[in-house]
Amino acid sequence: MEKSRVATFGELMITLSPRGFDRFVQADDFVVRYTGAESNVAVSLACFGVGTDVVSKVPANDIGQACVNYHRRFGVNTDFIARGGDRLGLIYMEAGVSRRPSVVIYDRAGSAFSKCDRSDFDWDAILTGKEWFHVSGTAPALGPSVNDALLDGLKKAKELGVTVSMDCNYRSKLWSVEEAGKKLRELMEYVDVFVGGWQDVKYILGLDVDIDGVDDIERSKRASEAVIKRYGMKMAAMTVREAPSASLNYYTGLLTTPEGTEVSKRYEIQVAERIGGGDAFTAGLIYGVLNGMDTAKTIAFAVAASCLKHSVAGDFNLASVEEVNELAFGSGSARIKR
Repeated sequence: MEKSRVATFGELMITLSPRGFDRFVQADDFVVRYTGAESNVAVSLACFGVGTDVVSKVPANDIGQACVNYHRRFGVNTDFIARGGDRLGLIYMEAGVSRRPSVVIYDRAGSAFSKCDRSDFDWDAILTGKEWFHVSGTAPALGPSVNDALLDGLKKAKELGVTVSMDCNYRSKLWSVEEAGKKLRELMEYVDVFVGGWQDVKYILGLDVDIDGVDDIERSKRASEAVIKRYGMKMAAMTVREAPSASLNYYTGLLTTPEGTEVSKRYEIQVAERIGGGDAFTAGLIYGVLNGMDTAKTIAFAVAASCLKHSVAGDFNLASVEEVNELAFGSGSARIKR
């Protein structure tokens, strides 16, 4: 693993899931994993061989240590995870299948991360020498103390010339559209790369995007162009998901720069695990940019990475660069490898 090039900042949590496709009401036990939107990106990048730091806060107890250990096993650096507070946030996740969608229930009030202090994070030490800083909209949703710490990190990244990406990652169970819009618009001036959907741009950021009479690809293109123009960004990336069922999805991505937009091919996906697909897409995008891929290859790599994530249980994308390249640029064969 090379020296860290990327830092991610966000909450680390426990995910408790019934086995297979059991419902909450019939579960006798739960599968335990650890997760976080931003750490999902970090783990995926680590699997691609990119040195990555996870920045967060966990309680100074065995559960907090178990979370740290879980992330370490996948190769990320955990030196900048602060300790303190009372608990890790919980996510209960019931996997959907066929016509029944997945269900997520949050239990994260009063978590260690939500009670963090800006003094918990030495942004000079964290970001000096980094090339990329990734955050998402779930962090400021957790309250003023997290938002203050995030703003400190964004300002330091801007000062040091570190590229900043933000996944809008709107969660209606955490805050309203109005609350999200007010806060995220304040942070956008620090963002170089936007990841989200056309709905985020129109309804959360409040930009005037004409969506009438066109499909979601064109809506996403128009939204990407609008957010780049409004905030002077380097690029904006979006995915378009068609979900005729929880088990069958169709997936396309696009990447817009001031020079134009590239659209990926459309994939049919048989879904084993839906959660974490967007984070895998973001990790693929970051990998492509860091490795000098052109726009077309970057979006092809990012979408292929996300497609493979849908085959992996849990929130982490454990695919290798070789596997992603084979899907994006090779035969894409799903034959047994032996």
